[in-house]
Amino acid sequence: MLLEINPLNPEPRKIRRAVQALEAGEVIAYPTDTVYGLGCDLFSKKATERLYQIKGIAKSQRLSFICCDLQQISQYAVMHDRVYRVLKAFLPGPYTFVLEATREVPKAVQSNRKTVGIKLPDHAVPLALVQALGRPIISTTAARHGETPLPDPREIDEEFHGLGLVLDGGPGDLVPTSVIDLTGPSPALLRAAAGDVTAFEAK
Repeated sequence: MLLEINPLNPEPRKIRRAVQALEAGEVIAYPTDTVYGLGCDLFSKKATERLYQIKGIAKSQRLSFICCDLQQISQYAVMHDRVYRVLKAFLPGPYTFVLEATREVPKAVQSNRKTVGIKLPDHAVPLALVQALGRPIISTTAARHGETPLPDPREIDEEFHGLGLVLDGGPGDLVPTSVIDLTGPSPALLRAAAGDVTAFEAK
C-alpha cells in the first residue's frame, strides 16, 4: 500500500500510521537521504525474519539500523571519544558507520565480531519514524542483491511482495550510503558511495 508523505515535513498522522505497521510486525519501505530503505522494528525477531524473506537475502547478510540522534546511537554502540568526534562531524548524513555493539543490540543484527552498522540519515521521514516508535528501525536498501536500488516507490511496492506500507516521499536516489568501519585503530572505508569520503581514504 502506497502512502504519500511530505519528505520535508512528514504529516504526524502518516508517521503514526507507519509506526502502527512497525508495531504490528510489518515491513515497510521509506525514503532516506540516499536510496529508499526497507525496514522493520529492530526488536521484532518475526519482522526481521520477514524482511529477509521479502528482500530474498540470506541471513548471513547483516542488516544496519537507523537511530534518531547521537544519544540514541550511544545506547547501541560503544562510543569512544574518537568515534564520537567522527559521528558528530559526519552525521546526520549519507553514511553507515560500523561500530562495536552494546548488549542492547539484538543478536540477529550483530556480526560475529559483535559489530553493527548504524545510520543517522539527513531526512525527516526516517528520523520521525524512529522518534515516534521510540527505538531504531532496521534499514536495508530497497534493491535485490547485486542490483541497482529502485528509486520509484511504486516499483518498490510491486517488486517486494508482502510490504505492509510504502511511504512515498518522491523519487529516491540510486547511490547508497558510504560505509566506514570505525572499530579498528583508524577508520576503514568499506564502500565509497554517497557523501564525501576523502577523510576516510587511506593516506
